[in-house]
Amino acid sequence: MPKSKSRPLALVTGASSGIGAVYAERLARDGYDLILVARRRDRLEALATRLRQEAGAEAEPLAVDLTDATALSKLETRAATDERLELLVNNAGFGGYRRFAEIEAGVIDELIGVHIRAVARLTRAALPGMLRRGKGAAVNIASLLALSGALPPDPLPYRAMYAGAKAFILAFTEALSGELGEGGVRVQACLPGLVDTEYHRVAGRDPAKMPPMMKAADVVAASLAALKQGEVVCIPGLDDPALIGNFAELRRTILMKANRPALAQRYL
Repeated sequence: MPKSKSRPLALVTGASSGIGAVYAERLARDGYDLILVARRRDRLEALATRLRQEAGAEAEPLAVDLTDATALSKLETRAATDERLELLVNNAGFGGYRRFAEIEAGVIDELIGVHIRAVARLTRAALPGMLRRGKGAAVNIASLLALSGALPPDPLPYRAMYAGAKAFILAFTEALSGELGEGGVRVQACLPGLVDTEYHRVAGRDPAKMPPMMKAADVVAASLAALKQGEVVCIPGLDDPALIGNFAELRRTILMKANRPALAQRYL
């Protein structure tokens, strides 16, 4: 299919299922062409075919393992050089839920590779072109578990690595937003709660034993609406957005009050 010069381009990782696939479907309907990235080529090709037929979108499936350094480097080059790229969705992820004392070293490396290294490097690759063109956005899918560090693991899963990686996405996105300022390029961290996708079965959890879950389509709708409204942190299930501002202000207060040369009295 020849490339359309009029349609903007979105690159979506983790596009073979769940939130990523729904993001691709919604963006295709909204007039985007797609680069679809995941490890499962068969699912990507089926999705690409459907998007071409149903939405008239150009859809390019790229079977990429984001933990593979060579494959990630090639994808970075693509993100850096395609002049039509207006939206990057860093959605790929997996739970890897384990007690930290029992987690395999390989799972630690994969969690860092997918949730931290790939997010940072793909964003770094895409941003210069967006800044040069004066428009674009990167959406980083985190999780409410990014806020869960102080909570015990029951009923939440054992998640020290996963929650830590998602907390990185939140802090990274907020800090990067401050660097970008008020120009035409935006970033967003999206923190959904439980979402009704196959993610939970893959993670070894029984969806039948879990609370009611949000639909992936609602997460995507919230994220895109928040992007238009300029929200840096999107929490799809949160009714009161003032809580996000209050949380940010509390962190600023702690930072300013604690940044002093004198030792706190309780440590003397």
